[in-house]
Amino acid sequence: MIDYLRASLQDLDAKQIVQYITDNYGSRAVFSTSFGIEDQVLTHLIAEVGAKVDVFTLETGRLFPETYYVWNRTLERYKLPIKAYYPQAILVEEMVTKKGPSSFYESVENRKECCFIRKIEPLKRAIQGYEIWITGIRAEQSANREDMDFIEWDEGNQIIKIHPLFHWTLNDVESHLKEFNVPYNPLHDKGFPSIGCQPCTRAVAPGEDFRAGRWWWEDKSKKECGLHVTSK
Repeated sequence: MIDYLRASLQDLDAKQIVQYITDNYGSRAVFSTSFGIEDQVLTHLIAEVGAKVDVFTLETGRLFPETYYVWNRTLERYKLPIKAYYPQAILVEEMVTKKGPSSFYESVENRKECCFIRKIEPLKRAIQGYEIWITGIRAEQSANREDMDFIEWDEGNQIIKIHPLFHWTLNDVESHLKEFNVPYNPLHDKGFPSIGCQPCTRAVAPGEDFRAGRWWWEDKSKKECGLHVTSK
């Protein structure tokens, strides 16, 4: 299946990939958005082709006000239903009661626990039952992601992942936003290339790595939350 899809999609541009997915999978495909610039481009393409894929986001409870702003603007612009998946309240309550609201600063283990509760477990519920998971990953975003392919089998989640913007550059993304007046998070104009939970994200300085602002207090080799992990 993966080889067949790779052969079918490899010569298509991003819009054509989205069209192929909706034509061949429809509601068996799902798109995850965090309202970053790549995801906003994909939301625009999904709306443009009238894709029947479902759209969801992970509402961790720790998002920036600016993220809620672009979420609302996206709903107003595209009229697409975006299902919100929240962490299980009992798990958040237990973690915060035991370790406090900022335990993720204290160790990598604590941070990964928080990511699991607020992101990984809700994600598994969000993609359950689907065959295709569409993401906004680009190859140049981090060293780990350069080892990925534009289509891959996610063994942990038992789902095919397709990254239509995989070969796009940052300039490609920004040009698309400008050309089509796509709403985007204003934090991107303030030095935030990658935007996650508010306590775990800061602006980056010129020349810093793309993900330097995520979990900046940790060793750079550990800077993945577990949503997108390649087995290569």
